Amino acid sequence: MERFGRVIIVTVDGLGIGALPDASCYGDEGSHTFDNTARAVGGIGAANLEALGLGNIEGVDALGRVGRPLGCYGRMAEASRGKDTSTGHWEIAGVVTDRPPPTFPHGFPGEMMERFERITGLGWLGNRPASGTEIIEELGREHLATGRPIVYTSADSVFQVAAHVDVMAPERLYELCRSVRPLADDYGVARVIARPFTGRPGSFTRLPIRKDFSMAPPRPTLLDAVKEAGLDVMAVGKIGDIFAHRGTSAEYPTKSDAEGIERTVEVMAAVERGLVFTNLVDLDTLYGHRNDPRGYAAALEAVDAGLAEITSRLRGDDMLVVTADHGCDPTTPSTDHSREYVPLLVHGPALRRGVDLGTRESFADVAATAAAALGVAPPDRGVSFLDEIVPPREIRTSVDTD
Repeated sequence: MERFGRVIIVTVDGLGIGALPDASCYGDEGSHTFDNTARAVGGIGAANLEALGLGNIEGVDALGRVGRPLGCYGRMAEASRGKDTSTGHWEIAGVVTDRPPPTFPHGFPGEMMERFERITGLGWLGNRPASGTEIIEELGREHLATGRPIVYTSADSVFQVAAHVDVMAPERLYELCRSVRPLADDYGVARVIARPFTGRPGSFTRLPIRKDFSMAPPRPTLLDAVKEAGLDVMAVGKIGDIFAHRGTSAEYPTKSDAEGIERTVEVMAAVERGLVFTNLVDLDTLYGHRNDPRGYAAALEAVDAGLAEITSRLRGDDMLVVTADHGCDPTTPSTDHSREYVPLLVHGPALRRGVDLGTRESFADVAATAAAALGVAPPDRGVSFLDEIVPPREIRTSVDTD
């Protein structure tokens, strides 16, 4: 079989489309990030996602169905246990985790914080689950007075460290978090997150320059397979951080979804063959976790407009996959991720249109399909749907792939 030249995966962070059957085990029954948000704000204008087939997916009721979608469409269940950013992205890349990373609902253990002090030479404030904006407002004045970093966690497996830029320059905070990563490995924490902020008491503001220091995936991923085959792996947004900078050829950190779309378009103009993997995080970070449905809806509409820029630049041998890593319903009492199905939208000039891909048992089906399209080693998990979306003998390429 001839191969596609490029696969572009765009992960819209936190775009869930309905509670999974086991959502009650996570306290997420009733979650439906897209539908609930649309109903809360009186509708979401998402013409490009609608044209690709989002409204045709089973369980999506708040967007219109189209007679012949431009894309192939379906929904995916998460086979991994958990609802974390890392596990979701790893599964998209073919790694299913059977045990969720640990969470710390009562804060981190005393011996862990003692080791934190020895490693950093600093004390700490906080050490409990909290909203990031709330805890820096609560402890920011004491932080400015003492210089002690603010440590907190959430319902996810994260060790977050916040510091005011006047107390600790961002580069120093990044270095501190990098030095703590081995400690987090000992306790199985998925991500150490640096959270620089600025402002004064009563008006502190987190800056869009966070850095995630992730545990490495436990097994080789799609990224590793593509890179080992000699193809480019271009990581846009926080993809490099999520995969612990393994399996990437070049990384393009971004400060906003608008920049993420811009970088994706730029990379597409430069890369001949390989994988472009983009994370668009604003819906999750800025609005889902803050229970702001109006902000979420506006941000999704902006992403939808940006997708037109990406689809207009697809080559004849491109495959575009639009999906998500979990839900983050801004209409529920929880401020955490939600255990939901995620959309699967697949589009490209050489692909069939309007194929219903149904409900996939794992996000890893994306990795299996991308591997088959690029002609690289398949992941351990996942079922390819390439044969369902490619007309017989019509896979074509604009570059020589022999």
